[in-house]
Amino acid sequence: MTIRSVPGSEGISDHHPRFRLRILEDSDAEDLYSVVDANRDHLARWLPWAAGQTLEDTLTFIRSTRVQLANNDGFQTAIVDDGRIIGMVGFHGVSWGHRSTTIGYWLAEAAQGRGTMTRAVRALADHAFTVWQLNRIEIRAGVDNRRSRSIPERLGFRQEGVLRKAELVGNRYVDHVVYATLASDWGR
Repeated sequence: MTIRSVPGSEGISDHHPRFRLRILEDSDAEDLYSVVDANRDHLARWLPWAAGQTLEDTLTFIRSTRVQLANNDGFQTAIVDDGRIIGMVGFHGVSWGHRSTTIGYWLAEAAQGRGTMTRAVRALADHAFTVWQLNRIEIRAGVDNRRSRSIPERLGFRQEGVLRKAELVGNRYVDHVVYATLASDWGR
């Protein structure tokens, strides 16, 4: 399977048609790292990898995304605004036996508040349900991360519970809210 961009992701923002989702290349390492570095404090509050991320780690991540794609285990996409990477959205993996997946995402602080991530997650969910014919998509977010939680809430995902101390971020454990939607609920 070769995916250069996610079908239906061009113009993921009605007000900003220059936004799109695309697969990362090795040549994106410096641009992606620059976004992480410029947003390090913002990202490290919720993402355990962000505090220590290096350029080398970024290149390793990009290469791992191609392995993920080659193994038919989902994919990661850059969120691109007018040629600049502003964030990431992707599948953590696909459980083909259970027909389910999880979606994760992050966005540069200055790019938030325009509906970009909501549209990006919607494009991935549409892909999972229509192309892959999956049954369930899950999103987890820190209990206190209101911006992240608003994405699945806007898209009609149901809150299913809270996982206590689910992730170690820096020197603290973060509780996660679990959201999910099913193919039978999607698009209603």
